Amino acid sequence: MEPEYVEGVRKDFRKDDASAPSPEKSNLAASDATALQFSSEPERLPWLFFGPQGLRAGWLTVIFAFLLFLLAPVFGTILSILVFDVAHLSVEARTPLSSIFGEGEWLSALAIAGIVVALFEQRRLADYNLGGPHRLRLFAGGLIAGFAALSTLMGILVKGGWMQLGPVSLGGPAIFKYALLWGTAFVMVALFEEGAFRCYLLSTFARSMNFWWALLVVGAICIYLLLASSSRGAWGIYAVALLGLLPCLWLHLKDAPGNAFWQAAWATSAGFGFIHTFNNGENWIGILGAATIGFVFCVSVRVTGSAWWAIGCHASWDWAESYFYGTADSGFAAKGHYLTAVPVGSSLWSGGADGPEGSLLMLPVALLLLLAVIVLYRKRMPARLNEVSTAPLAS
Repeated sequence: MEPEYVEGVRKDFRKDDASAPSPEKSNLAASDATALQFSSEPERLPWLFFGPQGLRAGWLTVIFAFLLFLLAPVFGTILSILVFDVAHLSVEARTPLSSIFGEGEWLSALAIAGIVVALFEQRRLADYNLGGPHRLRLFAGGLIAGFAALSTLMGILVKGGWMQLGPVSLGGPAIFKYALLWGTAFVMVALFEEGAFRCYLLSTFARSMNFWWALLVVGAICIYLLLASSSRGAWGIYAVALLGLLPCLWLHLKDAPGNAFWQAAWATSAGFGFIHTFNNGENWIGILGAATIGFVFCVSVRVTGSAWWAIGCHASWDWAESYFYGTADSGFAAKGHYLTAVPVGSSLWSGGADGPEGSLLMLPVALLLLLAVIVLYRKRMPARLNEVSTAPLAS
């Protein structure tokens, strides 16, 4: 049948020579086909940059980080000019003003970087885990929870003889002055750190991250620490990597609901612990504790639908640790604190120069905080569980 069909076609061409393709037309068709083939090759390149939800998370993160580290020194220079040259202020280290100005440059850079990537994605800033109902109530609940958790840890340390409380070091109006200034400083700290990790990075990673990308992020952090000439508390990061490895692999193999979120939580919690390795006075338990608290904050985003509880908890934890009780905070000793606390005995239990965060007892307190946020908020806001980090693109 096929030869007859081909022959029949040939006979038709011979009957009507006008309808037969000329050599010039055949060559033109061939060249068009070749051009089409080559023009389709570049269409494969956008796959590297764009996915079903727009520009891929990896490129967005690169743009975000580039802008953050580019703009921070710019805002730092502007603030320095305003503070030292215009206002002629003298700012001492480790004071609330130095912290406010230091965090101000990073918080300003974070805001601009967030706005730029939001424009890239055609999203709102609120879509990065800053929206949702009851934001003020969640923030206030976080403030209470953070102070209560740190006070519980301090109570255990004092009762066990690993921390000794001294006399009140401030009096009169200075108590309220430093309380307000340090409160402002630590709210800014919380806004920056939670804005970077639980808002932007967690939201972006949770839309598309799988186990292998999470493993790449955590593995890259571990390799960096292995190659670094000096790193404080690196074993805390190695512990986070091992603790998250099997659960995240199991979630990946089971293709469990919310798998991408938990992979993102593992990666961002390791990253949160990693940035604390640059602090003076850190130990490996403190780094593990920071990553653990980072995971608790990720869970709070999952059950409340936003990062506002985490922001409040973070701010009040630091405020209680540095100002109210006057302990070290990741090696940082604040000037102008209410009480005075001195670690006693083994740093394994007291935290030593790291402060209460470096105590082994910090880990069970973090687990109690995790249990509290689940019990208090999971039943109240069940509808938010599947909405986190999945906000649609703005029209």
